[in-house]
Amino acid sequence: QVQPVESGGGLVQAGGSLRPSCAASGRDFNDYDMAWFRQAPGKERECVASIRYSGGSTYNTDSGKGRVTISRDNAKNTVYLQMNSLKPADPAVYYCAARWGRFVSASTEAGEYAYWGQGTQVTVSS
Repeated sequence: QVQPVESGGGLVQAGGSLRPSCAASGRDFNDYDMAWFRQAPGKERECVASIRYSGGSTYNTDSGKGRVTISRDNAKNTVYLQMNSLKPADPAVYYCAARWGRFVSASTEAGEYAYWGQGTQVTVSS
């Protein structure tokens, strides 16, 4: 199994960029699908972007597509979320999640991911 640990959140002005990262300890990182979720106060947790163990990525059209890029560096056991043009609607706790990716279909459902980090806060000032 893997244990994700997020870092790199923080305060940014509207229109700015952030690049949180997620370092996953454990073995066989190459076999895990990884995803970034976010949860704002009073709202459900939603997937921003996911990346398969094989490298294919999926973006949430409402919260991510066109403004975020998910990538992974298997040599470093790390996943990144490049976020550009941040909006006042973007502030949330951003969570990194992992699940065994082989022999299963792609998923952006939180319930499909077994391993979660503690989250990193992203705040956008106007």
